[in-house]
Amino acid sequence: MIPRIVVPLLSVLVVVTARRSYEGYKVYGVVQETPDEAEILYRIQQANPDLDFWHLTKQPGDEARVLVAPKDQRSFLIKLIRHGLHYQEVISDVESIMAPYSVPRTRSMGGDVDILNSYLRHDEVNEYLHALSRKHSSLVSVEEAGTSFEGRSIKTITINNKPGNAVVFLDAGIHAREWIAPATAMYAIQQLVEHASENQDVLGNLTWVIMPVVNPDGYEFSHESDRFWRKTRKPTSKLCKGTDGNRNFDFHWGEVGASNQGCADTYRGDTAFSEPETRAVRDAVIKLKGSCKFYLSLHSYGNYILYPWGWTSQLPETWQDIDEVAQAGAAAIKQATGSRYTVGSSTNVLYAAAGGSDDWALAVAEVPISITMELPGGGNGGFNPPPSSIEKLVKESWVGIKAMAAKVAQKF
Repeated sequence: MIPRIVVPLLSVLVVVTARRSYEGYKVYGVVQETPDEAEILYRIQQANPDLDFWHLTKQPGDEARVLVAPKDQRSFLIKLIRHGLHYQEVISDVESIMAPYSVPRTRSMGGDVDILNSYLRHDEVNEYLHALSRKHSSLVSVEEAGTSFEGRSIKTITINNKPGNAVVFLDAGIHAREWIAPATAMYAIQQLVEHASENQDVLGNLTWVIMPVVNPDGYEFSHESDRFWRKTRKPTSKLCKGTDGNRNFDFHWGEVGASNQGCADTYRGDTAFSEPETRAVRDAVIKLKGSCKFYLSLHSYGNYILYPWGWTSQLPETWQDIDEVAQAGAAAIKQATGSRYTVGSSTNVLYAAAGGSDDWALAVAEVPISITMELPGGGNGGFNPPPSSIEKLVKESWVGIKAMAAKVAQKF
């Protein structure tokens, strides 16, 4: 009996001691009052890969959010002052906001999970999917879409699979640190399965295929070792690991807004689809070619509903159809909660970034409505909405997702 007790305790100690500390790290808010100031901030970002821009757009009046290590704070502030940019210290010590995520909680296996008040771990997510498939076998099926670099099973759940239905493919968690995205995907699954009778308007002639955690290795690493880890975990060199999954899709791959440096947060990979995680998305969507009418990728954070193209400021020929669906989502959220979402193409609202999943889904997989939804953040916590905020955020996001799906059901 003793080894069974000691080994888990030792493993917990290893996780705790290995976790990256953000003591002394600060988050600054920088207001860009003009297009020129937005361009200055963009140039600062491009020239300083150690600066972690949590939020950056080209919209005048927006406030960029930047995570800065102690060693870089003086030089960063000098740059801001030199260019006359107004800033404020939003988080004085990032480590101090980690407390809600360090509280131990009972891990629940067997499908009995609290989706609204906790960030589920990857194994809990998969067990919940299988529990639903056992309990609702006539409505639900679960498949393995692929395995991650570290061997974790990447699952899809298919809901209401009927011949002739238009298909909605929803994924989340391409970026590891964006925990609210998988949480929202799980809430969508719960609503569609456990509350199916209340959601017949988006179930009647729609089949849903949902991949709630695309990047499980990175997701687990962000829970155990580095809260703000973004990429996958496959080594890119002797010193660095991970590829940005949302720069790794094979459409205008690597052309703009993606790094060729293996240590960078926006590293594109050594080839398109170099990562088993992005290949899992590719294969799952290609299987649905022709029937899939709506591709939706959940990210955070920023209250945006974005669509192609990400590689150029030009718009796809069918942009008005996509915009109609996106606007339906934004309008529904505004009516329900008052929250405002900005709608537009990725490049024109944010910045050009090639190799994104939504561009690929529209151009290569021929999904006519392809959208990325940037979910709300955690106030001054950025990527850290506390567990107490999950319920509010996922319910609000579901209003928009459901409205977009209903619009797709009308169109197809």
